[in-house]
Amino acid sequence: MSAGEIAHRYEVVESKERFKGAIFSVHSDLVTMPGGSTAWRDRTHHLGAVAVAAVDDQGRVALVRQYRHPLGAVLWELPAGLADVEGESGLLTGQRELAEEADLRAERWDLLLDLHTSPGYSDEHLRVFLARGLSPVPESDRHTREHEEAELTTAMVDLDEAVAMVLRGEITNATTVAGVLAAARVLGQGFPPGTPRPSTGQ
Repeated sequence: MSAGEIAHRYEVVESKERFKGAIFSVHSDLVTMPGGSTAWRDRTHHLGAVAVAAVDDQGRVALVRQYRHPLGAVLWELPAGLADVEGESGLLTGQRELAEEADLRAERWDLLLDLHTSPGYSDEHLRVFLARGLSPVPESDRHTREHEEAELTTAMVDLDEAVAMVLRGEITNATTVAGVLAAARVLGQGFPPGTPRPSTGQ
């Protein structure tokens, strides 16, 4: 049996929506189990998101400092945002978020990773792009940040130092951990066989 295949067909025989918000909804599903029993499983349906590991010619990655209310803390993160614009591809979302959060544009875009951030309870899918050939967004075209993003700050951090920050526990955002480590691997050794290559509209 290959990865992703399952022997039992887990069917939803009943579903109840517990909460519906702008970004996610919460459901309880009654699911058939092996042996003929059923069990309730809670799940969160999420819009999905895109993150960008933007690395410049000096080998520095763009990181932002952003307040995250559930933790009551400011975290180091890759520029990222929700896939909340209807009809917008992941690539365009990444380009938009890089410009809005880091005031950067990029000439080359590669698909780096696809992540399921918390598959034990959520269907959130997050796509991470590697962006290179960076240049600043002109002052006149820069996005006006609001709410938590009004205090967002950006830093260009040496990629090796960003990896060290992950290992020291200074970067704990799961998407950023994965993106930083993958970018360091890819840029250090090249794309391994089977890795998605330059992106045109994912």
